[in-house]
Amino acid sequence: MRSLFAAFIGLLLVGTSAAQTPTSPHIVFVTGDEEYRSEESMPMLAKILKRDYGFKVSVCYALNEEGYIDPNVLDNIDGLEQLENADMMVLFTRFRALPDSQAHYILQFAESGKPMAGFRTTTHAFLYKDDAEREHLNNDWPTRVFGQQWITHHGHFDDGNNPLTHVEIIEDMQSHPILNGVTDFDAFSWLYHVHGGEWSLYGDSQPLLNGTALQSGHANAGRLDRFPLTNPVAWTKTYTGTSGVPARVFFTTLGHPYDFKNGSMRKLALNGILWALGHEIPDEGADASFAAPYEPNNSGFGDKFKPGMRPADL
Repeated sequence: MRSLFAAFIGLLLVGTSAAQTPTSPHIVFVTGDEEYRSEESMPMLAKILKRDYGFKVSVCYALNEEGYIDPNVLDNIDGLEQLENADMMVLFTRFRALPDSQAHYILQFAESGKPMAGFRTTTHAFLYKDDAEREHLNNDWPTRVFGQQWITHHGHFDDGNNPLTHVEIIEDMQSHPILNGVTDFDAFSWLYHVHGGEWSLYGDSQPLLNGTALQSGHANAGRLDRFPLTNPVAWTKTYTGTSGVPARVFFTTLGHPYDFKNGSMRKLALNGILWALGHEIPDEGADASFAAPYEPNNSGFGDKFKPGMRPADL
């Protein structure tokens, strides 16, 4: 076990099983990406789950020194200590360089055997530069826990103005409960490459949905032999950490803020969380109606997020 894990190994909740998830679990959503407005989409999902299932939900945000939500702050996510007593973690972060005092809550939870879900940039949840002790968190950790690391995508193109990926249910997976009520749809997320060429999804990853790039820089450059136009965009897997208990994991590479305006995308996300928890999913899927208005900013770096917002505002 690597040295970073040694500091908190004694804190692991050994023997905890996803099968023991409470009827009314506590789900902690961890946000912190400077491109895709996870600070808007994740509280939206949390509110639906609280409304319909009575779950306890908490959302952790990247905060600046004044206590405002600022996804450009890479080394601070407030409230991660809530993961110590949480029943599920939903992670949507990008290239975070958290101090050990914060990162260990995420890493500890991943080892516990409790359910997890990840969105889009969680394939590159961390980025520790020139740090031999922590560099395994950049690529190896997301691969083992969630199924793949960051590789490449097919290109931004007309971001936010038109969909860039056509999403289809894999025929053999139509009866999977995560897909209850989900129909094919077009996503604004540009397609991530996760499988094909030199790359394969890790472990027991089971794809549920494929996405086909509607525009592709790799096609324009003649690289489709390495990065094909069609790739998995959602899958399930298990991760067995130091607790020895296999955790249910749901992952999707979708997550553009406008994707969540689509009912099938919201159902996919909600069903995936319910499946990971071991909760029964209705034949029609989770109720994906909004619990509050959802009018997110478009994706983008820099000042594209909504300024001047505190966690209480969401």
